[in-house]
Amino acid sequence: MIETRGCVILESRGVLAVTGEDRVAFLQGLVSNDMRDVTVDRAVYTLLLTPQGKYLHDFMVASDGEALLLDVEAARRDDLLHRLKTYRLRSKVALEDRSARFTVAALVGPGVLECLGLSTEKNGAATPFAGGVAFTDPRRPELGARAIVPTGADLESHGFPPLPFAVWDQQRLHLGIPDGSRDLEVEKAIPLENNMDTLNAISWDKGCYIGQELTARTRYRALIRKRLFPVDVQGPLPAPGAPVLRGEHEAGEMRSGSETKAIAMLKLEDVKQYEQDKIIFRTANATLIPRIAP
Repeated sequence: MIETRGCVILESRGVLAVTGEDRVAFLQGLVSNDMRDVTVDRAVYTLLLTPQGKYLHDFMVASDGEALLLDVEAARRDDLLHRLKTYRLRSKVALEDRSARFTVAALVGPGVLECLGLSTEKNGAATPFAGGVAFTDPRRPELGARAIVPTGADLESHGFPPLPFAVWDQQRLHLGIPDGSRDLEVEKAIPLENNMDTLNAISWDKGCYIGQELTARTRYRALIRKRLFPVDVQGPLPAPGAPVLRGEHEAGEMRSGSETKAIAMLKLEDVKQYEQDKIIFRTANATLIPRIAP
């Protein structure tokens, strides 16, 4: 639990804008969530997948009334922009990188959503804030709010002094939430193995989008054999990609971590057995205690 209210500037994030009269319909046919739900009062979390239903990009989508603002992974925004332009064809939309003009911040701490007048019950509830927009993190409200604001905006004057990145990152890890390509293997990760169904990234009734058929098939045929889990680390923090062992066999693989918090991809059968026999998960130099995300 984050004990102090404040803001964490997410320097690893960038902002793309989609404008034009076809902006909603354009994204609607591409991404996993329902873009018709995006208004000035609501933001969503969504995925762009390969035709085979594998991960390419994940991002937030908010609206300022004139543009859809995409909160994206900064290091991969050029790739996302290129892919979106490929699909533009005759759609009446314009695509623009606004990362120099806008900053993404996480607003966290006790009472943060109430301070902003945001509902804890409405997924992705949004409101104007500091010349931009703030919204309840659509994945989990326990992560607080997200804000897309003009670069240089004085968030401290709005009651949100700066906090270190580790404060937000450890809360994310505690909740078992992946952070883009730090945790999701591009063109390999399967959305449901990475909890995208429980993080409100997928609309099951919106109709077609890229990768929709295989994503739905994975769900309805119960094909998932492993998932991301939050883990408590006892010992040195393992590197991402380090194999996780249980007894003498490989039970999974590490993802990102910070201090004593991390997430790991674990076989569901091993987690089930662990609950019965308590044979520990381990890496070369650390013991891992898996938790069901709260």
